[in-house]
Amino acid sequence: MPLAPLDLIIRHLEGPEELGLFLGLPYVLDHEVADDLAAGRRPPEWMWVALRGGRVAARLSWWTDERGGGPRFLDFFDLDDTLPEPERGEIGLRLLETATAAVIPAGAPRPEYGRFVPPDWRKDPAAREVVEARLRVMAASGARVLVERLRLEWRAGTPVPKDEGRLMFRQVRDREDLVALMAAVVDGTLDAHGRADLASGLTAREAAEKQYEEEFAQLRSPREWWRVAELPGGEPVGFVVPARNNYHPMIAYIGVLPAHRGHGYVDDVLAEGTRVLAARGVERIRAATDLGNAPMAKSFARLGYVNFERAVDMVWD
Repeated sequence: MPLAPLDLIIRHLEGPEELGLFLGLPYVLDHEVADDLAAGRRPPEWMWVALRGGRVAARLSWWTDERGGGPRFLDFFDLDDTLPEPERGEIGLRLLETATAAVIPAGAPRPEYGRFVPPDWRKDPAAREVVEARLRVMAASGARVLVERLRLEWRAGTPVPKDEGRLMFRQVRDREDLVALMAAVVDGTLDAHGRADLASGLTAREAAEKQYEEEFAQLRSPREWWRVAELPGGEPVGFVVPARNNYHPMIAYIGVLPAHRGHGYVDDVLAEGTRVLAARGVERIRAATDLGNAPMAKSFARLGYVNFERAVDMVWD
């Protein structure tokens, strides 16, 4: 590992009272940290800083949900961008490796790393350097880019298409009802995470069960919001999971079964999910789709969702 400055101090926060120290570097999720701390989603022992002369030179933090257990996601990793290279990168790598060794058990897989970035980050030299400085550190630690995603938002006042009656919508009956449809959607999926699950050896059914348990089982919003789309004769076409997490209303998942792709049904299904949430008077609805999933991205655009941000996800094999 390259040598970072000798006067560098690397440690985790002693407690919530050091939140101000952690906020010494900026990121778009800073406004969520205090509530995450209070709710136990981000324990101080998972929040690390690299200090030099009392100043934060780098910071990172893992996150989990209300189920507790170990870290699920590395969602904070920031560097002091006034520092020159290679010093900036060396400090970041020293922080990353030191904190990981202390928090992640030896031999356990490292949680995925995700970074929210401006939608045009590649076209802005300053923004590009900020993003790539962090990705370089992750790559130096052995991570690779899994996917870049579009982060999308529907805003109150945007017209919501009326139900044209092409499909019939019903509530999801139970876990098996949704998991069976999810397993069918995994076939031919363009989603990088789904493809990675299949490449790891999971069957489509196992991948669907994994996603259900990790993402949907813990949602606090009513399951009565979830919808299955069917042809008038009762044949399932797809489904949508409108929901609310700890931070905002969202389209958690949307899928069209392989046999019914290419007929524009995705617009009908997305419109239904949007109607479910818009009827609750929400100010915005968040969603995301892989950059490479052009059909889904176009559907969101047709429904009035705007691309306000992107996300880059990295994994360690």
